[in-house]
Amino acid sequence: MKKVEAIIRKSKFDEVKKALHEIEVNFFSYWDVTGVGNEKQGHVYRGISYSTSDIQRRYLVIVVSDDFLEKTVDTLVDTAATGNVGDGKIFVSDVIEAYRIRTKESGSAGIN
Repeated sequence: MKKVEAIIRKSKFDEVKKALHEIEVNFFSYWDVTGVGNEKQGHVYRGISYSTSDIQRRYLVIVVSDDFLEKTVDTLVDTAATGNVGDGKIFVSDVIEAYRIRTKESGSAGIN
């Protein structure tokens, strides 16, 4: 099993959520977060300067089976991208075990 953590633009969240549901990733957690990135230059919109390094983002955590990892990451990359600086990051790590509290199922059965 793999844990996929994605930091994306809030403006892309609804599109990403819909795309994940279409590939049958129906359970994930998310939080609103703020972070600091590499972009040092601000952008001007209607005469107001905005820093792109501390724009609000959405942080998603998804646990998937190993054979579903590539499909999940590809979906995130394809739907979260705008082609501009600040589109986000995706991190993948191993999950040793997962348990469903209600039924006490473990492993892949615990996340499906």
